[in-house]
Amino acid sequence: MSAATFERGYKAFKEQIDAPIAAYFSSCVSCGMCAEACLFFTETGDPKYTPIYKLEPLRKVWEQEYTLWGRLKALLGISKKLTDDELAEWQELIYGSCTMCGRCTMVCPVGNDLVYMIRKAREGMAAAGHAPPDIIVGTQRAITIGSATGVGLPTLQAQIRRIERETGMKIPMDVQGVEYMALLSSMEIMSFPEYLEALAKIMKYAGKTWTLSSEGFEATNAGVQIGVSEIAKELVMRIVKAAEKLQVKTVISPECGHAYGAIRWEGPNLIGRPFTFRVQHILEVLDEWREQGKLKTEGFEKARLTFHDPCQSVRRGGVIEQPRNLLKMVASHFVEMEDHGKMNWCCTGGGGVGAIEEAHELRTKAFNRKKTQLDALKVDKLVTSCANCRLVLEDGLEAYEMEMPVMGLTEMIAEHLKEEGEMEKDKGLYRFSEN
Repeated sequence: MSAATFERGYKAFKEQIDAPIAAYFSSCVSCGMCAEACLFFTETGDPKYTPIYKLEPLRKVWEQEYTLWGRLKALLGISKKLTDDELAEWQELIYGSCTMCGRCTMVCPVGNDLVYMIRKAREGMAAAGHAPPDIIVGTQRAITIGSATGVGLPTLQAQIRRIERETGMKIPMDVQGVEYMALLSSMEIMSFPEYLEALAKIMKYAGKTWTLSSEGFEATNAGVQIGVSEIAKELVMRIVKAAEKLQVKTVISPECGHAYGAIRWEGPNLIGRPFTFRVQHILEVLDEWREQGKLKTEGFEKARLTFHDPCQSVRRGGVIEQPRNLLKMVASHFVEMEDHGKMNWCCTGGGGVGAIEEAHELRTKAFNRKKTQLDALKVDKLVTSCANCRLVLEDGLEAYEMEMPVMGLTEMIAEHLKEEGEMEKDKGLYRFSEN
């Protein structure tokens, strides 16, 4: 790596050190509790995977540039300045062994947000040229094609034509003035198109107006994952412009935890202004309709099943009770994992880790934590509400030779909708009428 690139990265590290970062490093008591909350540490026993240790490059820059003691140690030769070789070594720790799940933050006795710190560290790493090649390629695709996996509009249009042909339902595109604009992740388009079919079925059933946008349908944000705020801002703006052009009231984030966090929580900060529309996770929407009596289901899943809580939508996003409310509608043999809700263990593939080929072996080893959770329950089916989690869970189950289907919750709700037809409001009561 050239000296100029490293200096650009070092400058980026310095620029990331704001008041919260300084406060977090100053207040850290080196207790090590964050280690026991990280599955990369618990499943390997390697101390280098301790979350706070992953932030050593950022801590070193903070100490040497912004503290008197750090400057003195540097002058005396007690501590050496950050080097490009160190950044190359830390690439695995900052990208390949951190899903930014936030479980370490939950147990920190002084409340330090380690996810925020990792996000800042990735800004410096990316600027120094030390982001993983797989993430770099995905980011380039996101800028040029609109999707980190290369799934563009033609692929989506092909899936829409297939669904319309097979179901007879209309998937609206670029319709102005409707209530909802739905987003999708490329994983749902390619790997789980049944999500889009389920969404269309539910929308028709509830009698809601909705649309997709040809100019802003991809929900995932490669800029957030790699750590480049300008790219993250550009990708958010594509969605914002599409939603404002179509004058929708609500943007629905799909079954993707990362997408929800990127558009709902980081989005307004990235673009520097509030949205003119509401953002809701699909499960928030469905639970809202459940409360309003707009969703009626029949029958229950026969299998003994459990729910995997996606870190970004549950722990980081607060969508905790909604999936459980919905599961009560369709699952009579639902059991919770020992650690569930905001303390559930990550699938091992969030934060871009699932896209890094070099991290596959470590990720598979870390999946043993999820295997342990599932073994204790002896369940027949696993349900989740994140397409990325679903892919990673399927890979992990296959690696450990565990035969267990993984299903999306939205799809499950759609399968149990009553057959009477669309719901209509009549004299203050909801009734069903045939189409």
